[in-house]
Amino acid sequence: MRTVPSIIHLDMDAFFAAVEQASKPSLRGKPVIVGGLGGRGVVSTASYEARRFGVHSAMPMAQARRLCPNAAFLTGRFDAYRANSEIVMGLLRERSPLVEPLSLDEAFVDLEAGPYGPALAAAATPAEGAQLVLALAEDLRADIVERTGLTASVGVAGSKLMAKIASEQAKPDGLVLIEPGSERAVLAPMPVRALPGIGPATEQALRRAGLTTVADLAEAGFEELVALLGKAHGAGVFQMALGWDERPVVPDRDAKSVSVEDTFEVDLADRDRILHEIEQLAARCVRRLRAAGRSGRTVVLKVRRFDFSTLTRSETLRGPTDDAEVIVATARRLATQVDVTGGVRLLGVGVAQLADFAQEDLFAQLEREEREAGPGAAAVVAEEAVAEAVVVDPAARRWWPGQDVTHREFGPGWVQGSGVGRVTVRFETPYSGVGRVRTFAVGDGELEASGALPLRPPAG
Repeated sequence: MRTVPSIIHLDMDAFFAAVEQASKPSLRGKPVIVGGLGGRGVVSTASYEARRFGVHSAMPMAQARRLCPNAAFLTGRFDAYRANSEIVMGLLRERSPLVEPLSLDEAFVDLEAGPYGPALAAAATPAEGAQLVLALAEDLRADIVERTGLTASVGVAGSKLMAKIASEQAKPDGLVLIEPGSERAVLAPMPVRALPGIGPATEQALRRAGLTTVADLAEAGFEELVALLGKAHGAGVFQMALGWDERPVVPDRDAKSVSVEDTFEVDLADRDRILHEIEQLAARCVRRLRAAGRSGRTVVLKVRRFDFSTLTRSETLRGPTDDAEVIVATARRLATQVDVTGGVRLLGVGVAQLADFAQEDLFAQLEREEREAGPGAAAVVAEEAVAEAVVVDPAARRWWPGQDVTHREFGPGWVQGSGVGRVTVRFETPYSGVGRVRTFAVGDGELEASGALPLRPPAG
């Protein structure tokens, strides 16, 4: 364990919503909710103004509309999010070659490996080293604001575990340092869910044993936790409860897949319950995909049965998707191929063959429409979908709330909404004042989709 808190965890504040507010002057200081706007859509990110109404990530969009009806509800603009993520990650790499991105808006940094490493090593005392790291972290946060106008929460500690916990305490727009040697005291009063890898099922198993805080876990000891959670998981939880974490920062890791799984205290024998758990796991997997700005082509189901035998089933789709409905339906379909007689101890859902996110994925649309229309209509559905994708008829164009557009006369703006053959656009840029609103026919030839503008005006 390090004596100098040289590991940083950075987490951008309400990143997707913050990018939208920075891009659109009329939305600054107002509730903004980004996510799927369809009947089964979920919230991807809510601004802090929307969170005051109880809106949070992964909430059904219909519920978010009831809680905060006056919010701006926008679809995601992943080109804008990725562009700003690249700026932030570039600033991190100026501090160290060891940058481990976890998603578009989150990363670990090991400062010992960077240009400030010798100064940290030469610090006369751990306190002096800590002050240097704090100064570097403040400079980093200031540079992010200067380059993007966005804020970040930063945790500083001697390990990845404690840096992540520190950044949670720093939210929003703050900086928290946890001194090496104080890990156990900091962790002790926290609920068990504060530790990474403890989900609802593990929390329930621990609560049944009377273990509700991290201090309880440390006092329970290695053997009891292994008996409750199994050797690998129990040992890992015990180490975390003591604040012990020697994981290195791994630079630029490119995940090959995204997956989630749960182990159940009591074997599941009811097929409807098993299918319900699979749906919940698939939804969690989709949220992780979207947080990373990725989509995937292969859906994988993992089942560990009562006798500890483990089975996997997979299905490869026609193209990559992050569509929750498609991934849930595929996982359910895979479940029909597995014999669950006798009970199930563990379930997992994953997505592999990852690709960059593609908004309004054509293949996801095809999957949905074919299920609704029936197998006999597959060719017709495909033909119609392709026709829509190439926009043969300009009047059939679809405009999405939040989408970047430009008009030959009025210049750049963004779509506020569309319907009944009309599209409403607010003409403003990240560096203008609040812009005017105008309405056009959806097929207006002078209105075109455009790319996202940078949040800061180009130099010169």
